Amino acid sequence: MKTFKNIMSWVLPIVIGLGLALLIKQFWFTMVRVDGTSMQPNLQNNERVVAFKTSKIKAGSVVVFNAYNVDPDQTAKDAVYVKRVIGMPGDSVRYTSNGKLYVNNKLVKQTYLKNSYQQTTGSYMANSHSKFTGWDLTSLSHDQDGWRTKVTTNKVPKGYYFVLGDHRSVSNDGRYWGFVPKNKMIGVVKAWPWQNRKQYINSFQPND
Repeated sequence: MKTFKNIMSWVLPIVIGLGLALLIKQFWFTMVRVDGTSMQPNLQNNERVVAFKTSKIKAGSVVVFNAYNVDPDQTAKDAVYVKRVIGMPGDSVRYTSNGKLYVNNKLVKQTYLKNSYQQTTGSYMANSHSKFTGWDLTSLSHDQDGWRTKVTTNKVPKGYYFVLGDHRSVSNDGRYWGFVPKNKMIGVVKAWPWQNRKQYINSFQPND
């Protein structure tokens, strides 16, 4: 009996600790590895970030979401993407050929982008006119084959978000496959205190 109590004295705290860790991961936050260069210069390839599941998604938030059945080319059911929210439900979005972003007809100061090269419309746009005139949600939804939800009003549908990578010229994002359903969102990314350019992750506001 004494031996059993001794064993339980160190087994029980371990079991409780593991249980708490699983609960925290399930309901509070999760760790995610950035895959690729689409969020440069603010997040780097292979960088580890934490995504808080209870944080409110806002315009400008960097988010993690499950990309399976969002990106039609993604075959892994557990694949996650890290992108920035550009359009909230009901927002209109327009992007000019020289990299100016307008949301609800208001110019958004993209201070999180480092240079004009990162603001280009994208290297793999199916519609050639985008290189000269830019795009909006309506034109993308009809010109890009990956879009499942077509729009005619240039507005993000209710229950969806429109996301882009910070490095626009290389990012595979909402321009190519459309909107992210709310139920695919995992959490909002928060940078560690020691991370470079953390202010563009934690506290960016579109109207700053």
